[in-house]
Amino acid sequence: MTLPIDPESDATSRGFRGRVGFALAPAVFLAILLAPTETLTPEAHRLGAILAAVVVLWVTEALPMPVTAMLGAAAAVVMRVAPAREVFAPFADPLMFLFIGAFILARAIMLHGLDRRLAYGVLSHPWVAASPRRILLAFGAVTASISAWISNTATTAMMFTIGLAILAFLKDSERDTGIRLNPAFPTVLMLMTSFAASVGGLATPVGTPPNVIGIGFIRDQLGVQFPFFQWMMLGVPIVIVLFGFLFFHLDRASSGRGGRIRLEGLTAMLEREKAKRGGWTRGEISTLIAFTLTVVLWVMPGFVALIAGESSAAYRAVIAMIPEGVAAVLGASLLFLLPGGGGARAITWRQAAEIDWGIVLLYGGGFALGVLSFQTGLAEAMGRSLLAMMPSSGDTALLIGSTVIAAALSEVTSNTASANMIVPVVISVAQAAGADPLAPALGATMGASMGFMLPVSTPCNAIVYGSGKIPLTKMIRYGIILDVAGVIVIIGFLKLLLPLIR
Repeated sequence: MTLPIDPESDATSRGFRGRVGFALAPAVFLAILLAPTETLTPEAHRLGAILAAVVVLWVTEALPMPVTAMLGAAAAVVMRVAPAREVFAPFADPLMFLFIGAFILARAIMLHGLDRRLAYGVLSHPWVAASPRRILLAFGAVTASISAWISNTATTAMMFTIGLAILAFLKDSERDTGIRLNPAFPTVLMLMTSFAASVGGLATPVGTPPNVIGIGFIRDQLGVQFPFFQWMMLGVPIVIVLFGFLFFHLDRASSGRGGRIRLEGLTAMLEREKAKRGGWTRGEISTLIAFTLTVVLWVMPGFVALIAGESSAAYRAVIAMIPEGVAAVLGASLLFLLPGGGGARAITWRQAAEIDWGIVLLYGGGFALGVLSFQTGLAEAMGRSLLAMMPSSGDTALLIGSTVIAAALSEVTSNTASANMIVPVVISVAQAAGADPLAPALGATMGASMGFMLPVSTPCNAIVYGSGKIPLTKMIRYGIILDVAGVIVIIGFLKLLLPLIR
């Protein structure tokens, strides 16, 4: 999940990539529209031209990405790909309300400071603050845990400020005590902030938009329900293993001289920050109640399935009555009823309306174009073309290829756009090859959350790169290794666990 994209996208549109996008998108559109084709229907041909222009605008960020998604959907109506009612139907998809409800809950968590209470509570523990290694481990674990439930970018922004406070204290401590840290530690701590947030987002369906996008395509195109609990049975082990690799990977760089020293006074500093928050407020308690209820509703179908079986009437009833989107709306609505202190509620509509509506619209537009690509046969045609270029079309080869392609694409465009572009094509490729498309679709969905090499790969990377403490060569060096590890871990766990939980 990300924070509002508009400022970043607007800034990029004034740059070189934006100018290239404005020139290239219409040229690509016209070239494909005017090119002769015998295998596509007229609707698929016109949609292909629209999709090509949308991809160019997404990659170059010539326009804010939500605007591009909506423009692509509108162009599909203008170009008579499908009627407006069909094109815009995905904007009312139940998963849209999962986004909205989860975003409102995340907004309340940040508004009342529950995330900061957790962060300072863990980091101020004497065992944690005793050494740089333990700080790195706890700092990353807290970041990943928070990011599983709220925006990756919001998590990074919050933990970034806490990390800078820790580094400032350590710098002062060096001056006062003469004890010097490993010079690599500031770089490593900043990288942990971004990387752990991106990794943690894989744990739950609401952790990052590509998860919801992939689940939506899997549900609509394959008829496969992938409930919250079932996703966590895959996502949590992947996050645990990948975070363990991340910690040891970064710790090696900061465990030289100064990596094993004991830090005096850091616990007291963090305790002071925690004490500033005082006792639990009504708003925090109310937010925790609403969040807990939502999580219970999210995972309840999974427990019912474990007890009664997925074919039971009880499981089907729970899934029908309380899908993930409804659970998110119920939890978010509870915030408007519970007290927030001072006679106010836990959240007001003015505060709730500050969620990132851009991501909601981006998801709706991208999902609409993906659905149209199936309805017109364009996705099948693209899938067959890709299949012809692949050296092997077996289940494992498709899983590897889809995960690698999604991870590579996420380096140059947003994770959300990567999932919108890759997942529907991957499903078509697998169907054309006569293979089971579920594993490749999940591989592409999770692979889209990689992208650790460059500041432009994710907003998380851009935030920490702005600290000035991360040389670009270091981000590339550590990021590419984490990309490779992430792809391997995702593929390995999908092969191992997916047959057990289906």
